[in-house]
Amino acid sequence: MSEDTKVTAELRTSFGKGFARRLRAAGQIPAVIYGHGTDPVHVALPGHQVSLIIRRANALLELDIEGKSQLALVKDVQKDPVHQIIEHIDLLVVKKGEKVAVELPVVLTGEAFAGTIVNLDATHLSVEAEATHIPEHVEVSIEGLEDGARITAGEIVLPKGVSLTADAELLVVAVSAAVAEPEAEEAEAPAAEAPAAE
Repeated sequence: MSEDTKVTAELRTSFGKGFARRLRAAGQIPAVIYGHGTDPVHVALPGHQVSLIIRRANALLELDIEGKSQLALVKDVQKDPVHQIIEHIDLLVVKKGEKVAVELPVVLTGEAFAGTIVNLDATHLSVEAEATHIPEHVEVSIEGLEDGARITAGEIVLPKGVSLTADAELLVVAVSAAVAEPEAEEAEAPAAEAPAAE
């Protein structure tokens, strides 16, 4: 684990919207840790550090809770829809070597054949990966693909240790010929001027 994912979490015993608001005002993020049959643990996380870590999908935190180390996967981030402030984070307890179900973003590489349009039908792939080795994304090469080319989930080469849980027939990429825009002639006809009111 890298140093930047080591986070000191403070146990919290107070709850409610008012307390959560005060936590956020103090630069902390309320969070709950659950999983592995354990009781949910409510903690406060350092806001700035955690907001930088969770920019990447499926971030894994190495929490220090009162001197005890705990690995946790970010499962859900609730943000204020207007101000985009992180309001709450759900963390899932994980253990080294354990496989977890995650959604990986699909990133296209290369250039399709000239005059084609590439449609990314699935922006994420459901996979299973080792908790401590979750890739940031899945790369799909579209280099030289021509009209009619299709790539399904089952055809994508996944990183080592990652297995597909999505339907192998799921359409991820479809390439089609670009359609030339018809000249917009009629649209430019001038509107008849209304007579001026007397």
